[in-house]
Amino acid sequence: MRLLYCAPLLAAISGPALAGPLSFEEALNRAANDAPLLEARAQQVRARQSAAIAAGQLPDPKLGIGIDNFPVSGPPAFNFTRENMTMERFGIEQEVPNLAKRHAQQDRAEADIVAAQAKSSSDLRRIRVATALAWIDAFYAQKRLEAMDIILERLRRLSGAAVSAVTAGTGRPAQSLNIRQSIAELFEDRRSMLVAEAGKARAELARWTGEADPVPTGTIPHFDISRSELSAAIARHPDLGLASANVGQALADVETARAEKRPDWGFNVAFQRRDPQFGNMVSVGATMSLPIFPGRRQNPRIAAATSDAAAARAEQEDVRRTLQAQLDAGLAQHAMHHKQWMRAKDTLLPLGRREAALETASYAAGRAGLLDVIEAEASLARTELDTLDREAAVARHEAWLALNFGDDR
Repeated sequence: MRLLYCAPLLAAISGPALAGPLSFEEALNRAANDAPLLEARAQQVRARQSAAIAAGQLPDPKLGIGIDNFPVSGPPAFNFTRENMTMERFGIEQEVPNLAKRHAQQDRAEADIVAAQAKSSSDLRRIRVATALAWIDAFYAQKRLEAMDIILERLRRLSGAAVSAVTAGTGRPAQSLNIRQSIAELFEDRRSMLVAEAGKARAELARWTGEADPVPTGTIPHFDISRSELSAAIARHPDLGLASANVGQALADVETARAEKRPDWGFNVAFQRRDPQFGNMVSVGATMSLPIFPGRRQNPRIAAATSDAAAARAEQEDVRRTLQAQLDAGLAQHAMHHKQWMRAKDTLLPLGRREAALETASYAAGRAGLLDVIEAEASLARTELDTLDREAAVARHEAWLALNFGDDR
């Protein structure tokens, strides 16, 4: 009965620890929908959109209250009724920045929205790439473990044959020990490293997808790598879009600085109440700023904003060149890894299998020792693992090139 009562609790505790199958597309979708960083970027976009509503609006009017012409000396001193110019004043004042300044504020607010959206797109691209690479790393870490288990099982059978040969008197005891030592050093130690690498890869995948213990399932998608298409897509890269948005912000700042050379206006209306025997008054006025010293005020700000805009354009060009250089270097590495993988798969691996088969046949015919067979099998095992490593490098570079430089579509 106690077990029955505790069963739901045990299920709730052990549930998150269960491994969850995750395909490549599911991993990318989860990362795009659940990443906390993207939620932060979305909130920043909303903040910029809300701020844009107030951009370019007139300042709030000001309420003025005071006492005018209150005597402080002479016969009417400190008396509100003996001086006919003493009055209580209630007024409203409205400042009106020039139209160019308000338009510049609106342009800057729109540029801030574009920059926030560009930052979100750049982070989305980075998260998709990181998720894809984490999934591929976890996928191949799992494949390496499976291949290693098969290799160890095969080599342990040979170790058993060595023990049998010692028992039968056809082999030396030291050979049996050497074989087991080689298996422990070369393969069992490496398996421990592969277990750690698999755990690290799955932890990285869990970071991007939110899955507690993700297990990559399915197949790795194939990406067509075209130099011309990827080079053309650089113009639409989110990082370049972010640099362009920074240029837009800098240009808006230039227009804001230039607008400071135009005068601003202000209007005020005041009602002045006096003693009933003198009558009330109304005052109306206007103000205008006088930017008459641009050489020491407005012009330096314009020059500074212009330099910032030039710097933003230079950084944009630097981003474009960096992306192009990264693409060219990535394509060169991809070609190298692909050739190495083809060489291992089409040449080295068949030769290793052929060598192991020949040594086994020679051992069966009595022309080779068991140690020769084991060395050939160990060499084949290393070639198999190396071929898998090369295949993983090709898949990783394909995904990195296609997702980092290609269009999102």
